[in-house]
Amino acid sequence: MKVRSQQANKVNVITLGCSKNIVDSEVLMGQLRANQFEVTHEAEKSDANIVIINTCGFIDNAKQESIDTILRYADEKEAGKLDKLYVTGCLSQRYKDDLEVEIPQVDAFFGTLELPQLMKTLEADYMHELVGERLLTTPKHYAYFKIAEGCNRPCSFCAIPLMRGKHMDRPIEDLVKEASRLASMGTKELILIAQDLTYYGLQHYGERKLADLLRNLSDVNGIDWIRLQYAYPSQFPMDALDVMAERENICKYLDMPLQHISDNMLKTMRRGISKRRTVELVDTIRQRVPGIALRTTLIAGHPGETQQDFEDLYNFVEETRFDRLGIFTYSHEDNTHSYTLEDDVPAEVKQDRADQIMELQQGISMELNEERVGQTHKVLFDRKESGYFVGRTQYDSPEVDNEVLVPATKDTYVRLGDFAQVQITEASDFDLYGKLV
Repeated sequence: MKVRSQQANKVNVITLGCSKNIVDSEVLMGQLRANQFEVTHEAEKSDANIVIINTCGFIDNAKQESIDTILRYADEKEAGKLDKLYVTGCLSQRYKDDLEVEIPQVDAFFGTLELPQLMKTLEADYMHELVGERLLTTPKHYAYFKIAEGCNRPCSFCAIPLMRGKHMDRPIEDLVKEASRLASMGTKELILIAQDLTYYGLQHYGERKLADLLRNLSDVNGIDWIRLQYAYPSQFPMDALDVMAERENICKYLDMPLQHISDNMLKTMRRGISKRRTVELVDTIRQRVPGIALRTTLIAGHPGETQQDFEDLYNFVEETRFDRLGIFTYSHEDNTHSYTLEDDVPAEVKQDRADQIMELQQGISMELNEERVGQTHKVLFDRKESGYFVGRTQYDSPEVDNEVLVPATKDTYVRLGDFAQVQITEASDFDLYGKLV
């Protein structure tokens, strides 16, 4: 097969999976740019001669998407449209040996922490001094901001520690430097992410330091919103709530995946918390940060989940009235503790339970949204789409939460990436509509 002529240092990076992978790709692209590579991200029509796929290996659907993507570009390489194909990320970390056998068209596979090795393979220098140097793939006014890597939690169902390793903090001074650089580039919102935000500080400082980090980031000029995602409920650092309540540029928003509520399932899932303590924590958060929007994610159909366990979960969602909620059906992941248990909840039962929870949440979301009609909120506008300017309040994260839509008429002008005051005029189950004040 004839191979296309070599082009100088042109790379197309493909990102699959979560926001943590997005950050990894952005760091990779920053390193490539510093080495004088021409870089594109997920370019549909690209003349790049090198493709790097950053994969996800979290659950079955994500793994299949990663494999399908690798095979698509492997076919392009076979057809002579690519010179080199590299794979990195979680799937590669977890199944490297198998993938090397099954997809030999890939030139090399790299794990989640092997960026220096990838750069060496590309005959490029890994530059340690590039703290915070990233090529954003998001609109420049917001950025995912990874404060730690890995996880030390023993959750029975989760393969993240297999792919990301033990928890490792990033020093506060490095994070402040990166936040300052992002602010100088026009970033207004930092979305703090990690496998577990609430563990922050234990590895590097020997104590939980999320509150101190929030204070330092809140002082960075130009950062208008700081948002917290992926906060583990067990041993939650309560002093972080005081900072959230005190600082105006810390969003009244918390993403805290609870996964379940029945004591039977919390014990089986090895979550390190009980139903009573979970309910008390939710109540405390709402008391100490008035008006906070709580988001959670749940799992339906974990091994051993009885109908009573599900009813406990349903009743908890009904009573707690989360502002935002998502639910996954359980995925039986090899090498996790749950994999040693019988996957005894039929697939159709898992899906039915998840559907019931989401139908319940749809009604709750509708009622909560209707309460906002007539209110005026500060909105950050992300994009223009289908005749609307589309933005978010402080109570909503990109891609997963509610949006605010303002009609894009000849009398209405919004500059994307800017804030504006919007009066809410109408509500639907998962969106709000409004007009500029």
